[in-house]
Amino acid sequence: MSFATIKRTFITLAVVLVVALVLIHQTYVESMPFPDRSSMPLLASTEMEVVADLPLPPGNIAVAASGEVFFTFHPEASPQINVAKLVEGKAQAFPGKEWQPGGSEPHAFNEVLSVRIDREQQLWVLDNGKHGLDKVRLFAFDINSGEMKHRYTFSRAEFALGSHANDFQISNDGQTIIISDASILAKSPAIVIYDIKQESARRVLELDPSVVAGKFEPVVQGKEMTLFGLFTINPGIDGLVLDSNNEYLYYASISADQLYRVPYEALINTQLSETELSAEVETVGEKTMTDGMAMDKQGNIYLSDLENSAIVRKTPEGKLETLLKSASIRWPDGFSFDQQGQLYFTCSSLHQVIGMSAEDIAQNAPYQIYRFLPPKQDLID
Repeated sequence: MSFATIKRTFITLAVVLVVALVLIHQTYVESMPFPDRSSMPLLASTEMEVVADLPLPPGNIAVAASGEVFFTFHPEASPQINVAKLVEGKAQAFPGKEWQPGGSEPHAFNEVLSVRIDREQQLWVLDNGKHGLDKVRLFAFDINSGEMKHRYTFSRAEFALGSHANDFQISNDGQTIIISDASILAKSPAIVIYDIKQESARRVLELDPSVVAGKFEPVVQGKEMTLFGLFTINPGIDGLVLDSNNEYLYYASISADQLYRVPYEALINTQLSETELSAEVETVGEKTMTDGMAMDKQGNIYLSDLENSAIVRKTPEGKLETLLKSASIRWPDGFSFDQQGQLYFTCSSLHQVIGMSAEDIAQNAPYQIYRFLPPKQDLID
């Protein structure tokens, strides 16, 4: 091969590399700062009670009517135990060690982030399949016996390669599960609806303006969440919550500037076209840089504010109230209410996990699950 040929080949490869880097940067990098919508907290940080100090960061959480606490260790930390039950402050593998990643159970978990408990007190577990490398699966377990009661494997039509089954909600009647596909890699976020009785699923609102990521870069406790200058941690639709009457589904991406909602009946109406369903979507108002969401029976929506280490509440009137703010709140993530109205939340500390070594993650331990009692609205007004 002549020197001229080698030179042309090198130049061609260099051009291809530069073009590829430019395209990656345009697709995956954001740099705009998100507005600070926090305020003076209504509660002192001493109102937070430590439920557990854990060796690895927790992801999502579900509190049973009995008060038992189930949670996930966040997959980003590559935990040996992925789904756990809290027993005397320690993590106990649920439903057993054989179900954890690499375990002997034939249907063992691949990568679980989100868990929920239904009205029958079954623990539902959403296995996101490692961003769609494996198929996304949904399980239900009896919380007392650990017996598997339901299992469903989604097709590539619902969760394609590069998808990220992130969070989900269960309808009051226990018949429908609504899942957010954050699609951080594929960049085609959507909502997936699963009919439990029919064992059928469909994908809706893909790339609707309400489900796509905002043009903002998360900055958490001073750390910019862009890796190697090429990839901003900025997923599409993430948190979602149903009101107590199942009238509306509220949702948004982490970096969305606004909170959205869509009527539940429209969402499950298989006769509506995508255009008709999109027309039913409403803008609720401003939100924070939000990961986890929860909603109480009074219609208050609780939002994590990961940039300001805060827990914020959006009232039915649209007012944003900062309830807690503390440096101890490291990337607030999963939410769950107990029967007494206390709000449990996890700190997944992803700014201290993503792209870090196991040694670095261990050095930032322990990682917390907290709970607190939100102030009543009439005591504030």
